[in-house]
Amino acid sequence: MRVVVTGATGNVGTSVLRSLSLHGDVAEIVGIARRLPALQVPKTEWVPADIVGDDLVPLFVGADVVVHLAWAIQPSRDESVLHAVNVEGSARVFDAVARAGVPALVYASSVGAYSPGPKDEPGVDESWPTNGIPTSFYARHKAAVERLLDRFEQEHPNTRCVRLRPGLIFKSRSASEQRRYFAGPLVPTFLMRPGLIPIVPDTPRLRFQAVHADDIAQAYCLAVVSDVAHGAYNVAAEPVLDPDRLAELLHARKVPVPKAVLRGAAAVTWRLRLQPSPEGWVDMALAVPVMNTSRIRDELGWEPRKSSGEALLELLSGMRRRDGADTPPLEPDASGPVRIREFLTGIGGRNP
Repeated sequence: MRVVVTGATGNVGTSVLRSLSLHGDVAEIVGIARRLPALQVPKTEWVPADIVGDDLVPLFVGADVVVHLAWAIQPSRDESVLHAVNVEGSARVFDAVARAGVPALVYASSVGAYSPGPKDEPGVDESWPTNGIPTSFYARHKAAVERLLDRFEQEHPNTRCVRLRPGLIFKSRSASEQRRYFAGPLVPTFLMRPGLIPIVPDTPRLRFQAVHADDIAQAYCLAVVSDVAHGAYNVAAEPVLDPDRLAELLHARKVPVPKAVLRGAAAVTWRLRLQPSPEGWVDMALAVPVMNTSRIRDELGWEPRKSSGEALLELLSGMRRRDGADTPPLEPDASGPVRIREFLTGIGGRNP
């Protein structure tokens, strides 16, 4: 089996490559990225390409499966750039899959694609509407690509299509990247340990799901090699993380924080260029439903090895240690001395 992976150098991509390389049915892997990494993965050939402008068809010809992971989080202050990568780039990937005659497509959707929904367990199944959260660019783009994939499935019924909708994805080697993308250069990462984080906001509907990157990678591997895999799958580990569980994990104190205060703080600090994440991330976190993950467990036999809490603690530990990997997105020293490159980009203004 020959598998082509777009966005192969990021948090999920590096774990997916390793998972695929360990599977006996996978003979060849092509990792596509804008900037080639030094990282070496068995069975993997690196190919430089940009899904926004390069011809993808020759790269996809002869593939048995294309796994589309490429996605942009920053620059958060230029949505036209993000839309070009996330929505227009995905449309180009899907078109190239069709023109190259690839038998199967696996796409990285997200819990962020879902419309507002209940936060109680056991959660919503994959039939819940995917219209996103209007105030979140990330959710809008994920919802838009869901519609593109709906159309692709109608026009190409013989192509096996799978879309995975995971919760938040953590691992230690993504710590430097996620700190840059979501927290910014002013966050004192030496405080990222249980007992030193003093408070947890006790905000209504602050309940979210997470999964370790290596566990979501196994889900992608199952979607690639299993002919029965099709349609959408929710993917998350237990337990659902809420203020009570976060306070217990972090040895912190819960403090009541109204939604308006949490959202306002995100909005003000983003506009003052103190951190790179606009308030839409808060809106999405509080609005999206809790997902039921029974389908992928029952049909594909997927089970996470790490709990959501373990994945979160590993990420925080990685932030303290400045962990990363030998790829451009995960490079721990990408920010330069005293994180100067993040300041020079305007903290969410443009890519380093």
